Amino acid sequence: MTIRIISDLHLDEKNPALCRAFFIYLDNLPKDTQSLYILGDFFEAWVGDDDDLPFHDDIRQRLKQLTDSGITLFFQHGNRDFLVGELFAKQTGCTLLPEAYVLYTGTQKIAILHGDSLCIDDVEYQQFRAQMRNPDVQKMLLSQTLDERRALAQSLRDNSKEANSNKAENIMDINQAELEKVMRQLDVQILIHGHTHRPQKHQFNIDDKACERIVLGDWGKTGWEIVLDDNQISLNEFKL
Repeated sequence: MTIRIISDLHLDEKNPALCRAFFIYLDNLPKDTQSLYILGDFFEAWVGDDDDLPFHDDIRQRLKQLTDSGITLFFQHGNRDFLVGELFAKQTGCTLLPEAYVLYTGTQKIAILHGDSLCIDDVEYQQFRAQMRNPDVQKMLLSQTLDERRALAQSLRDNSKEANSNKAENIMDINQAELEKVMRQLDVQILIHGHTHRPQKHQFNIDDKACERIVLGDWGKTGWEIVLDDNQISLNEFKL
């Protein structure tokens, strides 16, 4: 049985072709697929589980079809969809995961996370992230109307795009010391994440132990997945 991991699809009603490509991906999952893990930024923006856009209803229904078929679905929050909550989980049949989660497969112990928490050199973003992850702030956001939340989400996306265009590339990547700290805390030698849109396998040592960081790519002209099968880990790019 295999486990598949994806991240950073940024599904948006303004890009229906990408959503159709994801549905085709679901329809063509190999029969040996046991679980699918989504490591955040699945949506371009998620303003709350009460969102009534038909586009989002279609996605919820397709995810429910997936879990009804017997494939287990796990969802980890990203910086774009941190408001995904228990109602979404109930409607889709998925399990919401904590910010950092340790996955046991065969003889391997693998940490998975969205990845934005590792980008500590981007101080401005980390301050914003801490604010948005505050339960009181989220409660305040969800008290607003859907139209107000959608307008705010659009404003935040626009501001983020402008801010990132003025930042050095290395600032928006992970911090190696922070990565090693997290891997020590979780007692793992393999860590998988998304967020940076820089798909690659990285080998390094921590305390004289061989370690690996595997980064998922975002979906656009191609898709990316990680497949865990019989203690083998493959990072795959495929046409959409």
